[in-house]
Formats: sequence, structure tokens, C-alpha cells
Amino acid sequence: MSETKMDDIDMPAFTGRVLDDAGAEELANAKDLAERRNLYRIGTILTAVGVVCAGLGVLPMLVMGARVAIFVVGLIALYMGVRRLGLARFGSDFDLTFILSCAWLTVLILAAILAPLLPLAEHEDTTKTLAAKSYASPSLFSSHPLGTNNFGLDMLARSIYGARSSLIVAVAAVAIGILIGGAIGILAGYFGGWVDRIVGILTNSLLAVPALILLIALASVLQPNLRNVSFALAVLAIPSMVRIARANTLVFSQREFVLAARAMGATRWRVMLREIAPNVALPLLSLGMVMISVMIVAEASLSFLGLGIQPPSPTWGNMISEGQGNVFEQHPYIVLVPGVFLFLTVFAFNMVGEKAQKKTGGTREVKL
Repeated sequence: MSETKMDDIDMPAFTGRVLDDAGAEELANAKDLAERRNLYRIGTILTAVGVVCAGLGVLPMLVMGARVAIFVVGLIALYMGVRRLGLARFGSDFDLTFILSCAWLTVLILAAILAPLLPLAEHEDTTKTLAAKSYASPSLFSSHPLGTNNFGLDMLARSIYGARSSLIVAVAAVAIGILIGGAIGILAGYFGGWVDRIVGILTNSLLAVPALILLIALASVLQPNLRNVSFALAVLAIPSMVRIARANTLVFSQREFVLAARAMGATRWRVMLREIAPNVALPLLSLGMVMISVMIVAEASLSFLGLGIQPPSPTWGNMISEGQGNVFEQHPYIVLVPGVFLFLTVFAFNMVGEKAQKKTGGTREVKL
């Protein structure tokens, strides 16, 4: 019987198909190798151009406008070159933007924590800068690499200490929102009924009020310090956390492990704490990473309006407010320095948060 089946096979056709498959695979490998070589070649050229342009932008040989333009072009070329080299080396999974975002957040957080130990110039006490030059222009190799403000306070030091205030407020607000909002959302989703209806009414009522108006109202009543600003921002974070926690609780409460726990006699509180809460925590944490960026912008808005942390204590918001009037026209770095710190930090938290949401399958619901 087996011999008959073997005789029925068209050996030349079978051999031809095998050779065709092998040829197609070899052709695909050759094409992939050629693409990698092209990426290596273009990436190396762009990286070299980027390093040269960035170096020229740093050296004080040209006027400030030309230096900034050349430096920006160098950074763009450097990014494109390193990205191509990474794609050639690690494949399509290489995400340079995510890596740079993580690197920026790591450096910023470490600098903010270790700020008192770093050799930074004065950032707050104006009595120590009476002899310092006001509005000193940025010079990378000077004692004030990012310049000084009108009181002679160092912009780099103020930006790093401003990061401490912004990060403390944002992280504290999101942590409060996760704890309170997550607990309320789990209760509403698990018990349902009148509990769910009351929580829904309160949540929708908070969301119905324009967030910035609510924030300004709270900040106007409370004293402008880190604790009160954190509590005011937490009020904005709680509704979104309630919704995410409630939605995930409705899903997990019908899963087999929850039903098994109920069947084994577990109490409601044990089911919520031991079975549901750990599974709801991941979506909340991934959303929290994105909400940190929202809280940073909200804190900067309050400080810009004079309702947040008060000068001379630095935050990015009140540093940007120093550029009002004709100051920005004459000394644009007064606004650009804290503005760049704010932009990069918000962008980095958004990138990391979105990546975390994709990994955990969370949903994005952040409104301000």
C-alpha cells in the first residue's frame, strides 16, 4: 500500500516545489541582508552628520540663532541615524523613542532626587546672587550653562529643583487618585445596584465641571503648597480612575477564579482584595503613567497663573511666567529652558504610559 502511494507522487514536481521554496527563502534572506546593509550605511552617515552638527552647535563660534538651528538639525540627524542602526541590529521591535523617553525620565528623576548633592549654582536664595549677573546668556562651558534669570539665579539648578516640585505633586496626585478612585470603582463594579448608581452620579458630576475651572477654584481656596496642590490635582484624577476600576471589576468579577473563590466561601471583601484588586491594579498603574504627564501640565498651569507653588521656590510653571512682557523677546531662554524640560518630561511619560497600556491591554481615558 505504501509503495503504491510513493509511486503516485510526482517526484520531479515535488522536487521542483522544494527547490522553489528553498529559493524563495534564500531570496528573502538576501533581500533582508541587503536592507540591513542599507540601514547600516545610511545610519552611519546620518549619525556622523548628527554628531558633527551637534558639536558645531555647541561650540561658541557662530551667532546664537545659527548655533541653535545647527544643533537642532544635528539632533534630528543623530536620532534618524541611531534609529536606523538600531533597526538594522535589533529588528523592527527596536523603539528608540521609548528608550530615549526612559533614559530622560531616569536622568531627570535621579537629578531631582540628588539635587542637593549636585554641584549646582544657587536656585532660590536671591541674597546669595546679589553680585551675580542678571539674564546671563546660556553658555555650555560656563558656571551657568543654561543662563540666569533676572535675580541671577541659575536656570539649570531651578529647572532641576522645579522637577522635584512637579514630580512630587504629580506622583502624589496620581497615587491618591489610584488608591481612592480604584477603591471606589471596585466597590461600584462589584456591588452594583444603588452603590453603582450613586458612584456614577458623583463621577459624572465631577466630569461635568470644566477641569481647569475646578482646579482654579480649589487652588484659590487652599494654601499654595505641595500638599494642597497635590490634593487639588487628585480630585481631577479620581473620576478617570473610578471609571477604569469599575469597568475592569465588571469584567473580572465574572471570571472563573472569582467564581471559584465565591464557591469556596470567600467573603466579598476577600474576593475584592485578593482576587479583583491585583488584576485591576495593572490597568490603573498604566493609566497612572499617562496621568502623571497630565498632572505635571496642570501643576505648571496653576503655577503660571500664580495659584500654585509661589516664587522664589522654582516650578516649571512659575519659571515660564517669568518670561511675560518683553522678557521673552529679549531673553527667550527664560521660557525655552523650563518649556523644554516640561515638554520632554510630558512626552516621555506619555510614551512610557502608552507602551504600558499596550502591554496590559488598558484603555486610555485622560481628560483635562
